[in-house]
Amino acid sequence: MTTQALINQIKKKKSFLCIGLDVDLNKIPPHLLKREDPIFAFNKAIIDATHHLCVAYKPNIAFYEAYGLKGWKSLEKTIQYLNTNHPEIFTIADAKRGDIGNTSTMYAKAFFEDLAFDSVTVAPYMGKDSVEPFLAFENKHTIMLALTSNEGAFDFQTKKVDDKELYKTVLETSKNWKNSENLMYVVGATKAEYFAEIRKIVPNSFLLVPGVGAQGGNLQDVCKYGLSKNVGLLINSSRGIIYASNDENFAEKAALKAEELQKEMSVILSNRIS
Repeated sequence: MTTQALINQIKKKKSFLCIGLDVDLNKIPPHLLKREDPIFAFNKAIIDATHHLCVAYKPNIAFYEAYGLKGWKSLEKTIQYLNTNHPEIFTIADAKRGDIGNTSTMYAKAFFEDLAFDSVTVAPYMGKDSVEPFLAFENKHTIMLALTSNEGAFDFQTKKVDDKELYKTVLETSKNWKNSENLMYVVGATKAEYFAEIRKIVPNSFLLVPGVGAQGGNLQDVCKYGLSKNVGLLINSSRGIIYASNDENFAEKAALKAEELQKEMSVILSNRIS
């Protein structure tokens, strides 16, 4: 998917919502456990109920790998269902991969070619030759960790090296990598006060923003400092939407939670245009 196609969807749906499909069998409604593939059954119901409200879905790969081959098959069925029925929706493999040379190329092939995701999250710690293999794929996007929403982010990401915070060095350096126009960045919503500084470095790049909802991030604060001329934000909510209910009407309740965020986004976009 091209960046422009994503922007078009945001404008059409008046939404920049990304829904995280982090499926835990201990949390899904009990009646689904009787199904042949409970994970896919859960995802399909969520997708059917919310696809008109969001522009992206983000399966966290760990929640599928944890169930072995069955989990991987559920992931494959989920992405195939999305690509077949909702090809306009941006898909994110939240895998946080990152290794050198041929290893990164093989990771990229797994997610971009075999599973046909539009994007994958990667870790930048090993540098250019661990990220550029992902960037080589046409019309695919690499979403690099920049400033995350977890408590441990302060261990390294905000530490100063040569009088500059490390996350700023990561952002600035990555802009010079080959095919860097295919880069997006992960910036946690719980770090809203940093968005103004980040936009000085990457004014037009898309930012994937986890942490709104269950983790306490505030949508208004993120948008105040993080919106770009083409919106440039994908706001992710996972638990706050998909686990809104544990009853048989779980998908309907998830849609209501998604709609709350979509309506808030619509107002933000309308106010911005006016």
